[in-house]
Amino acid sequence: MSKYTKEDIIRLVREDDVEFIRMQFTDIFGQLKNVAITASQIEKAVNNEIMIDGSSIEGFVRINESDQYLRPDLDTFTILPWRPQHGKVARLICDVYNPDGTPFAGDPRGVLKKVLKRAADMGYSFNVGPECEFFLFQTDEEGKPTTTTSDEAGYFDLGPLDHGESTRREICLALEQMGFEIEASHHEVAAGQHEIDFRYADALTAADNIMTFKLAVKTLAQKNGLHATFMPKPVFGINGSGMHTNMSLFKDGKNVFADPSDKRGLSKEAYAFIAGILAHIRGMAAITNPLVNSYKRLVPGYEAPCYLAWSASNRSALIRIPAARGNGTRVELRCPDPSANPYLNMAVCLAAGLDGIEKGMTPPDEITENIFAMDAATREAKGIKSLPGTLKEAVDCLKEDAVICTALGEHVLGQYVEGKEKEWDAYRTHVSKWEIDRYLVMF
Repeated sequence: MSKYTKEDIIRLVREDDVEFIRMQFTDIFGQLKNVAITASQIEKAVNNEIMIDGSSIEGFVRINESDQYLRPDLDTFTILPWRPQHGKVARLICDVYNPDGTPFAGDPRGVLKKVLKRAADMGYSFNVGPECEFFLFQTDEEGKPTTTTSDEAGYFDLGPLDHGESTRREICLALEQMGFEIEASHHEVAAGQHEIDFRYADALTAADNIMTFKLAVKTLAQKNGLHATFMPKPVFGINGSGMHTNMSLFKDGKNVFADPSDKRGLSKEAYAFIAGILAHIRGMAAITNPLVNSYKRLVPGYEAPCYLAWSASNRSALIRIPAARGNGTRVELRCPDPSANPYLNMAVCLAAGLDGIEKGMTPPDEITENIFAMDAATREAKGIKSLPGTLKEAVDCLKEDAVICTALGEHVLGQYVEGKEKEWDAYRTHVSKWEIDRYLVMF
């Protein structure tokens, strides 16, 4: 049931003194885009008449196929609280369509919708609760970002050690004005690192919320003279930022992952979903961890999981089952990082889990020991494999996984792989400061 009609949006724009509306959409690499229109164009907007040049968006279309249309999801209408309150700015999140009225195959939101329809056809709805971490860094005298922080806080510390506390509070309040239910916010392990958790939602809403969250964090940090980054590993030698993804399937209002008769309280669907993710995670990694830098985070010693295992409690495992049971039962995938496109991340997670359910997969034995403390021989004896070690390896695994390729669709897959292979080649051929420092004098 929709919250707003076209007439509601037109009325809200007029009554709330809205002067600009940002028509937002996301490219395949997870970058938020928008076309800004004035209030006078709102009727065109709600009638799907706002056009964009798709050839200018990376991974969209060629120049001879450039015209595309934005179809706003009316229920995403909200006023941006950090913009002026006289002559307000609102936003609508949009789907991208072709001129013939068909959904554009390269729209990440559309990719997620297709996998959600497959789940619905099986009787399931998919709920997701993300945990987004980020860093707040100082800027230099020119306003450019640095990787320094005057922050001396650690896990769960507070001011005066936590110098980002006031900005974090401001972000939470702004998000609540936009309809978020903020469950918790706290300082993370590393200096300058923060986490804000918001209530789980259906997957499409959750993905929309992540894009809104990132915009709010970056905008309000900049307003306060700080730079916020969702880069997975901005500083060597300290923890990186993750985006743990908590997932559950519901049917007829009940969580199908819950089974009180099982010793762990998990249903056969939960075990099969876990098995599906473990079976496909190497093929998913280029989506869940999409940057060259992502693989600097996925190394032993910094809490980020890099080994393929699951556990009901063990935080060194890739998949953890948090303690809550009943309708709170969920599967937590710990490898995704916040640079991931949330629509594609959720699409491949769901596709992998559904494949496990459809094929009746069984996960390997639970690993309760600290995997980081095991040597290679012990991990091999227990059948514990690793995530890809580089973006190049992850892209190669993606191309070999038919289930994940199908979930992404031919257009997104082709454009995504091409973009990531170019990114890897640029990195591979770049001469870094580390190389200069190590080799210039020695040789």
